Amino acid sequence: MSEEIVLQGFGGKLAAKRWTQGKSPLLALHGWLDNAGSFDGLAPLLDGYDLVCLDLPGHGFSYHRPPGVPYHFVDWVPEVFQAAESLGWEKFHLLGHSMGAAIATLAAGTFPEKIHKLVLLEGIGPFSSPDEEAPALLQKALLYKPSQGRRYYPDREDAIKRLMRRELEEHSARALAERALAGDESGWYFTYATEARGPSRQRPTENQVLAYLKRISCPTLFVYASDGLKLPEPYAQRHRFIADLTKVEVEGRHHAHLDHPQRVAPLIKEFLVG
Repeated sequence: MSEEIVLQGFGGKLAAKRWTQGKSPLLALHGWLDNAGSFDGLAPLLDGYDLVCLDLPGHGFSYHRPPGVPYHFVDWVPEVFQAAESLGWEKFHLLGHSMGAAIATLAAGTFPEKIHKLVLLEGIGPFSSPDEEAPALLQKALLYKPSQGRRYYPDREDAIKRLMRRELEEHSARALAERALAGDESGWYFTYATEARGPSRQRPTENQVLAYLKRISCPTLFVYASDGLKLPEPYAQRHRFIADLTKVEVEGRHHAHLDHPQRVAPLIKEFLVG
């Protein structure tokens, strides 16, 4: 069984679910607009680990940045190490899905000595942009106006159906809904920060991303789904720049780890104990 814990982040409180099934520390980072519930299926199958699944800022039960303040990948990296410090972990395994995998990639490239082993699910590094696209990217971001209101759904089931439109199995949508939905007199709404949906003001160049990948010194497992995220060039070649990487395909869609955890958990366990 899991327990709810609260850690001190840089800008406020970080909520997390902790599954204490062993002593080996493992920190998990969820994907875009998801939350710690993303690992509800995997966690019980990862016995032997002290698994802490974070709600990243702007998601789940964790703090939101002030209105108008954007969410960038590099700004999530300090929260990873702040959470580890709060837990008393000097070195730990790191697991990330999609956006969380991008954050984990940057973290492992920033402090390679702090990461024992790295597991990347459906993602390696953040999106990049060529130098010449920087002005247009910033312009697009500054023109983006997040809605000040919320979209309400008449009941919780309608909101869960909306979640399922992200190609999620029903049980997966319900796992995320526990930390993604709230209700009041007007109905049910999603609680993630509207700024988290906005376009980035700045992206790294591809060469900058590769610089992080080349600094990753720990064994790395990259799991991608057969019907998951289709990475265009040059992203599809990024795995070649991590020195010690194992690449494995699993049947499923982008949230295969949540839809079918029994397919993914054995791969992770075998890799972490190997």
